[in-house]
Amino acid sequence: MVFVAESAKQKIDEIRNSEHIGTDYFVRVSVTSGGCSGLTYKMDFDNEQKPNDQIFEDNGVKIVTDLKSFLYLFNSTLEFSGGLTGKGFVFNNPNAARTCGCGESFAV
Repeated sequence: MVFVAESAKQKIDEIRNSEHIGTDYFVRVSVTSGGCSGLTYKMDFDNEQKPNDQIFEDNGVKIVTDLKSFLYLFNSTLEFSGGLTGKGFVFNNPNAARTCGCGESFAV
């Protein structure tokens, strides 16, 4: 499962409204090579499901990820931080052995 914190739900809803993104679009999350720790998160709105996609819905937000990325994201929580130390979406990922200072990449 991939979880969605209330802070992330509110920001996703805000983006949907401001950019006129319909409810037929979901949030696609993936993990790719890169970043200072080796792996990085990628998020986009998408409306095309692929055959091996893993589909979750939490807090009213539909999250879709490919099977390989799901292995890294299992039991993670998507959050939104608007504090002084940074602003943006972050993953609270219990599978990450280390993360970089910016929170955009991780290693297992």
